[in-house]
Amino acid sequence: MLLRLDLQLFADEKTEKATPNKRRETRKKGQVAKSQEISASLTLLLTFAFLLIGGKSFIEGCLNIYRHSFQEYLLWDLSIKSTQLLFNQLLLDSAKLLAPIFMVVLVAGLVSNYAQVGFMFNTESLKMNLGKINPIEGAKNILSMRSLVELLKSIFKISVTSIIVFIVIWNSKSELFLLGEKNIWDAARFIGTLIIKIGLYVSASLFVMAIADFMYQKFEFEKKIRMSKQDIKDEYKKMEGDPHIKGQRRAKQKQMAMNRMIAEVPKADVVITNPTHFALAIRYDVITMEAPQVIAKGQDHIALKIKEIAKEHKIMTVENKPLARALFAAVEIGETIPEDMFNAVGEVLAYVYFQEGRYKGMMA
Repeated sequence: MLLRLDLQLFADEKTEKATPNKRRETRKKGQVAKSQEISASLTLLLTFAFLLIGGKSFIEGCLNIYRHSFQEYLLWDLSIKSTQLLFNQLLLDSAKLLAPIFMVVLVAGLVSNYAQVGFMFNTESLKMNLGKINPIEGAKNILSMRSLVELLKSIFKISVTSIIVFIVIWNSKSELFLLGEKNIWDAARFIGTLIIKIGLYVSASLFVMAIADFMYQKFEFEKKIRMSKQDIKDEYKKMEGDPHIKGQRRAKQKQMAMNRMIAEVPKADVVITNPTHFALAIRYDVITMEAPQVIAKGQDHIALKIKEIAKEHKIMTVENKPLARALFAAVEIGETIPEDMFNAVGEVLAYVYFQEGRYKGMMA
C-alpha cells in the first residue's frame, strides 16, 4: 500500500531565515532582538565605577552643601525673597553634584541601545494594543515557556548576587569586626568602599549575564521571524509587482551599467566631444577589430565624467560637434561605427595617432 505524502505541509513550516525585506518590516514595527538587562546592568556598572573614581569629590560636594546650609543659609533673614534664593541655590548646587551621575546614566543607556539595535525611532510601539490587556492572553503568557525561562533567570541572578555579596563581606570580616574601634570618618570610608566594591562585582556579573541574555533574545527573535518557503515565494511575487521595488531595481541596473561603461574609458584611443553636452569614447585595434567601436558615451555630467577619466589616463580629447552628435544618435555602446561615418572617424583617429607618434592601418 502506497502512502501519499502532502508536500504542502512541509512548505508551511517556518524553516527559512527571514529575508532582508521581512527584517525591515519587523524593525519598522519596533520588533528587534534586544535585552533590557544590558542597559540596566551597564548603567549600574558605570555608576559604581564613577563613584569609585569620583566618590571623594561627590562626598565633598554633599558636605559643602551641608556646611553652607548651617554656616550661611540659616543666618539669612526669613523672607519670601530669601526663601526663593535659598531654594534656587540648593537646586543649582544639587544639579551640579548630580549632573555627572545623570550623564553616566544617559551615556550608558544610549550606548547599550545603540550597540544592540543601532539608531531606531518608531511610533508603532507607542500605539495602544488591546491584546496586551486581554486576560486570556495574559494567562497564556504567565504559563508560557518564556515566563519559565524568565523565572529561572531571576533565580540564577539572585543566587549569583548573593554569593558575590557573601564572598566580598567574608573577605572583609576581619576589618568589619574592628569597625567599632574606628572613628566615624574611617568607618564611613570603609563602609562606602565596601559598598562600591560589592556594587562593582555584582554589576559586572549582571552585565556578563545580560550579554548571555542578549544572545538568547537574538536566538529567540531569529526563531520568531523565520519564514516558510511559501512565505518567501509570496513575498517575492509581491515585490515583483511593487512599482517602487521595480524602480529601485532599474536604477541599480542602470548604475551598474554606467559603472561598467566608465571602466572601459581608459581603453579608448580617443574621446570625441560636443564639447559640453556629448562625449564618446572610441576604441580601434586594426588587428582584432573590423571597425572602430564606441565603448562609452554620455550626456552632460556623464560626458564630463568621461572627459575627466580620459584626462587622467592621458587619452586625447577631440572636439567635433557634428560628428559627436551624429555618433551619439546613431551608435549604441558596444556597437561599431557605421560605414557612412568611417571616413570622419578615421580622420580623427589618424590625427590622434599622428599626434601621439603612432601609426596604425586605417580603413579606407
